[in-house]
Amino acid sequence: MALWRAYQRALTAHPWKVQVLTAGSLMGLGDVISQQLVERRGLQAHKTGRTLTMVSLGCGFVDYPDALITNYYLWPAVQLANFYLVPLHYRLAVVQCVAVIWNSYLSWKAHRL
Repeated sequence: MALWRAYQRALTAHPWKVQVLTAGSLMGLGDVISQQLVERRGLQAHKTGRTLTMVSLGCGFVDYPDALITNYYLWPAVQLANFYLVPLHYRLAVVQCVAVIWNSYLSWKAHRL
């Protein structure tokens, strides 16, 4: 929980920077999941450049003015639940956690052989 509290403090103090880093990190995580769990590449065959590209894309698609959520077009049911059930200051985290699944799928789909 200490890590979560530190994240919350950083988000309050530097919302834009934290959102950019969160989006990029989770986009990269999605690619790592795609390469390691879905494609089963192993560490030796992991394409680091591909992961860094996904991180860069994640960092570039953050939209601060939209009430601290990212500019991903996720499933409407997730967004509906997010807006009605989740307090504002947790919405980014909820969307980003769901986005890891979506990013894993996108990475796999974009880099299929």
